[in-house]
Amino acid sequence: KMVERMPREFQTAGKEPGLQVWRVEKMDLKPVLKQLHGNFFTGDCYVLLYTTAAPSYYIHMWLGSESSQDEKGAAAIFTTQLDDFLGGGPVQFREVQNNESLTFLGYFKSGIKYKQGGVASGFQHVVTNDMNVKRLLHIKGRRAIRATEVDMSWSSFNRGDCFIIDLGKDVFQWCGSECNSFERLKASQVAIDVRDNERNGRATLLMIEEGGEPQAVIDALGPKPNIPAGSPDDESVDRSNQKKGALYMISDAAGSMKASVVAQTSPFKQEMLSPSECYILDNGVDSKIFIWKGPSANTAERNAAMKAAEQFIKENKYPRHTQVQVLPGGGETTLFKQFFCNWKDKDQTTGPGQAYSLGRIARVVQVPFDSSGLHTNKTMAAQHGMVDDGSGKVQVWRVEDGDQVPVDPSSYGQFYGGDCYLVLYSYRLGGREQHIIYTWQGLKCTQDELAASAFLTVRLDDSMGGSPVQVRVTQGQEPAHLMSLFKGKPMVIHLGGTSRKGGQSRVGSTRLFHIRQSSTRATRAVEVEPSAAFLNTNDVFVLKSPNTVFLWRGVGATEEELAAAQYVTTFLGGGSATEVSEGKEPAGFWSALGGKKEYQTSRSLQKMVKPPRLFGCSNKTGRLIAEEVPGDFNQSDLATDDVMLLDTWDQIFLWIGNEANEVERTGSAKIAKDYVDSDPSGRRGIAITTIKQGMEPPTFTGWFQAWDPKLWETDPLERIRARF
Repeated sequence: KMVERMPREFQTAGKEPGLQVWRVEKMDLKPVLKQLHGNFFTGDCYVLLYTTAAPSYYIHMWLGSESSQDEKGAAAIFTTQLDDFLGGGPVQFREVQNNESLTFLGYFKSGIKYKQGGVASGFQHVVTNDMNVKRLLHIKGRRAIRATEVDMSWSSFNRGDCFIIDLGKDVFQWCGSECNSFERLKASQVAIDVRDNERNGRATLLMIEEGGEPQAVIDALGPKPNIPAGSPDDESVDRSNQKKGALYMISDAAGSMKASVVAQTSPFKQEMLSPSECYILDNGVDSKIFIWKGPSANTAERNAAMKAAEQFIKENKYPRHTQVQVLPGGGETTLFKQFFCNWKDKDQTTGPGQAYSLGRIARVVQVPFDSSGLHTNKTMAAQHGMVDDGSGKVQVWRVEDGDQVPVDPSSYGQFYGGDCYLVLYSYRLGGREQHIIYTWQGLKCTQDELAASAFLTVRLDDSMGGSPVQVRVTQGQEPAHLMSLFKGKPMVIHLGGTSRKGGQSRVGSTRLFHIRQSSTRATRAVEVEPSAAFLNTNDVFVLKSPNTVFLWRGVGATEEELAAAQYVTTFLGGGSATEVSEGKEPAGFWSALGGKKEYQTSRSLQKMVKPPRLFGCSNKTGRLIAEEVPGDFNQSDLATDDVMLLDTWDQIFLWIGNEANEVERTGSAKIAKDYVDSDPSGRRGIAITTIKQGMEPPTFTGWFQAWDPKLWETDPLERIRARF
């Protein structure tokens, strides 16, 4: 008879922030001691609950590879009961050994340990002073660390990985000769964790090299044979389409479930999700399935969500280890929202929505911009992308015939869509001179100019000793800082044309400029097609027709936008401008635009601060791949022998570690471009900033808590060895 009653254990569930772990034991739940969190018997199933301060809840059901059908069934029932007990608001995850979600891996920053056996074979979770332990752990992974118990024999070893030989009172970290320093560092975290948590600090840690094994190790494992080379992870799956998704509506989930197609491929629109229904977002190509439960869908339907996912996986013949996330409306994870091109979160501060201000997202607090605080407030600098207030020195060159030609300072701030420009910005920070090179690429410039602009950027960077930060900017996607370099004048972007002498193409007789202020108060005037569809109630527009200049003011426009518009009318010529308020337009205004059309009339929402994501780009496994760092990342997650990609939504940073190899250095730019171009939400052309280890600007360091500029002055491996 399966579990019917609510386990006593739930009385403490979710009462305070943090992680709670239970193991399924003989159809009951037993808590796992906090010190042993991160240890999993492969013969068992577990239920985990993570509670944030909001509070919001994440429930994970973890299934060991050797666990029985009965145990899996019991874990599923407990998960549903816990979800009910917490009011149906939690996000639920189904986790399978060796393929856990990033959210799950993020709880165990020093690694997950898989142990052989389980309840059925009498194995218990205990902190032991019993020193008669003999086991061997194989450490794998650079971002998500997994330590798997393997047979205690030399045949389990290879030269490419680290192993932990645990003999009870002595714990040896064995490093293969092909192992690099970052992998050793991660393995050391696991070894320290074994000593401090499983042995109550009573064991001795020793680091040993292949070929330098002490007698105690030879006694435990026997005479040492030749150890084979490490094998590259043979993950040759094509990841090019891993971001593709399909959306289905579920009907009768509790009975004979049917799934009908809503949209064949992402990106989706948020309005496709009706609050009274449940949906499946099928990202099976990347082994992920999401179920979205509408807030007003019926209870039987909502409770059957996990079952529906498992049936869907079977019907589509997806692998058994496919990850499942069940999401309540309002509690969507970043991974789910990235499939939608227009996702807006309700910014609720009261009512039921509050329970859903999810974990990491809730911690990114929007900091309003104040230029006087830029040097002290790195978080603000990072959120608004501002290293300083733009008052430093500016030099601008245009790319012409494969070389750089200085632009006349009187026309600084004017950018033409047929050109490419290099902008060198120099400023002082912490007593040192710092430099940023912006490479601005017009949408109508030639392939040759694009190639030349890349080459000239590298040449300029080299001439300055390789210390500048490089930012590649596409027309129309200018970062706030670049917009603020022109001494109080707006940055003006012309749709096409060039600023070359004699190269001017005839401009259209009717031109429309869109003037908008960024969150940092910098303004930009961007030329758009002269059509009423481009108007926006939040902004100011300048319209030049053959015989008049109109200055159109939207309801939500600011004084600074109006001042910038006055500046635009002066260089357009054509006499003084006629001011027009939204809703009181004369007929001549609409006829100049080719007639009235619908345009954006909703007051713009405060831009959503999305939680930043960090990826490592490494070819240590044999191919160049990008993998995400789980959990709340920190500075020590920046692997000095890799290139790291930080995605802050409005911009992408490529951080080049000092020991990154040539393949990683040259291939990472393509990874960054592919990352943006395959974004399921349809983001395109975002600025990509390249920075070098040790030269990080505050716009980058501000995303890391407690950044330490001296961190790399001592070898991280030496630092962790000091804890042995």
